[in-house]
Amino acid sequence: QVQLVESGGALVQSGGSLRLSCVASGSTFSIYAMGWYRQAPGAERELVALSGDDTKYGDSVKGRFTISRDNTKNTVYLQMNSLKPEDTAVYYCRAYLRGSGGNYWGKGTLVTVSS
Repeated sequence: QVQLVESGGALVQSGGSLRLSCVASGSTFSIYAMGWYRQAPGAERELVALSGDDTKYGDSVKGRFTISRDNTKNTVYLQMNSLKPEDTAVYYCRAYLRGSGGNYWGKGTLVTVSS
């Protein structure tokens, strides 16, 4: 099993920046990909960024957000620049395990962008 703990969520003004962190523990040797998802009130959870064999971004964050990983610290980061009010959401970390290991979610961290 893998445990994920996110941090870094905060209230920020439009145009500002934040960096989210997600630290993995447990069977981290089985992780082959990690990503960030978000869920705004009344909306479905959506992909923000994924780091695995390649890197993928949601269309609404391309050019503004950057995902990175530090495998020595079992940590994935999400650098968010030029934040907009529509980026307001709970941001969740997700880890994908090799083979039939499945995937795991963190509990989320709240990002609020004021206009």
